Amino acid sequence: MNLTPKQIVKLLDEYIIGQPEAKRAVANALRNRYRRGQLPQHVRDEITPKNIIMKGPTGVGKTEIARRIAKIVKAPFVKVEATKYTEVGYVGRDVESMVRDLVEVSIRMVKDEKQAEVQKKAEEVVTKRIVDYIVNTKKRVATETPIEILRQQSEEEYRAGKLEGMLIEVDYEQQVKGMAMPMGMEFGMDIGNIFGDIMNSLPNMPKKTKTRHMTVEMARNELIQVEMDNLIDNEAVRAEGIQRAEQHGIIFIDEIDKIASKGGGSGPEVSREGVQRDILPIVEGCTVQTKHGAIKTDYILFIAAGAFHISRVQDLIPELQGRFPIRVELNNLCKDDFYKILTQPANAITKQYTELLSVDKVNMTFEREAMKMIAEIAANENETNENIGARRLHNIMEILLEDISFNADGSKQVDIKIDKEFVKKNMESIIKRTDLRKYVL
Repeated sequence: MNLTPKQIVKLLDEYIIGQPEAKRAVANALRNRYRRGQLPQHVRDEITPKNIIMKGPTGVGKTEIARRIAKIVKAPFVKVEATKYTEVGYVGRDVESMVRDLVEVSIRMVKDEKQAEVQKKAEEVVTKRIVDYIVNTKKRVATETPIEILRQQSEEEYRAGKLEGMLIEVDYEQQVKGMAMPMGMEFGMDIGNIFGDIMNSLPNMPKKTKTRHMTVEMARNELIQVEMDNLIDNEAVRAEGIQRAEQHGIIFIDEIDKIASKGGGSGPEVSREGVQRDILPIVEGCTVQTKHGAIKTDYILFIAAGAFHISRVQDLIPELQGRFPIRVELNNLCKDDFYKILTQPANAITKQYTELLSVDKVNMTFEREAMKMIAEIAANENETNENIGARRLHNIMEILLEDISFNADGSKQVDIKIDKEFVKKNMESIIKRTDLRKYVL
């Protein structure tokens, strides 16, 4: 997608409040990817992404920034936690699994796109099959009706959506399934699927069919999925998926501060440094074997993040630090930020709760002064308790709207105005607790 850095930042502003430095950094990184793609092949191969490391407390937007940029450019994206990995030779996930996860996401993206292209064709094929099943079912009752009239009536009723709950018999052609791969062997070739594909492609291989009873709606959904799979080239999907993961993939490594080590220690210190050394070749650029084929990690964009409360970025091993040349620090959220989070984003939490409760006929409106008070409570709670950033708003909103949510049953239309007095009444215990802490030395 051809977006300028300013356009990317503007799109991020629709969902994320503040953090301009981090937004500019990721916007430039994405634009450089586009620029690289316009260069001749011999020049393009020499340019690798400039990986980013974000430092900031929890709940200030680190993960959301990474997730949103992936959506903006429709790039394969995975979020992993550094603490889930162990050094080679120990029990736990190996670091290469993050790349294999990225390949799976990328192939799924490509497959969804290809299926969307053939969906209309698949729907027409399935319509004919389902009408046949409906006619076969009706023939048992309407034995005197000519088959042509019965088919015409059935198709008209089906297209009008009048037969969704009707039970029909559906014939399935059973495929030979691939062998399950033993634990720890998923990095190699997909032997199981290859075996299944060979057996299913043999011309003299007898086909087994299975009959299932299901509603028209269920049959349509399942048969369309099967037909779309038949209409796309799975090998081409895999090849494009790997290529997209290589050239456009984004891996977000969260909690990287938890594997930082000051060095010179033993036990956990050495283990954390071992994980860093295992991550290093992947970030530097290597080839990882997956069940879909080999993938090079040279051009994957890595974004690392951590709070770095106890450790520092400088506590990471120098080689790994060097592979994250762009460093940005995200700021703590203040009262004004919380107010903007409640009012400005396209997915603001107040809008989310309003839509949720509208399902049960609750027409809820938030007054400006009420949202200011909620923002102030959130800022005070983060200051006096653990600072959990914007996640504090979810905690406060759940407490504030607990009674409304519990009593809403959809039986009648209810109009509720969330004003300052409503917030005071329902958040009284938290407000008193916060006020008392001001006098505790």
